[in-house]
Amino acid sequence: MAKTIESFGIPVVHVCSIVPISLAVGANRIVPATAIPYPLGNPELSKEDEFKLRKHLVMQALEALTTDVEGQTVFKE
Repeated sequence: MAKTIESFGIPVVHVCSIVPISLAVGANRIVPATAIPYPLGNPELSKEDEFKLRKHLVMQALEALTTDVEGQTVFKE
């Protein structure tokens, strides 16, 4: 779906737990997530630490969204 949306000129960030799958489907902007069962969080963390983790992932995705890319790019920390 990310590739289809981008074909209309709308940038998309694919936040995913398994990067090779995102690469296989052709996503251009890929941000690795935390884990398969909780891609955007970690219930074992304190409330404050989980907030920091989620904020970090969202900020990373926003940075990827505003970055011009030529083909597939994985945005790591």
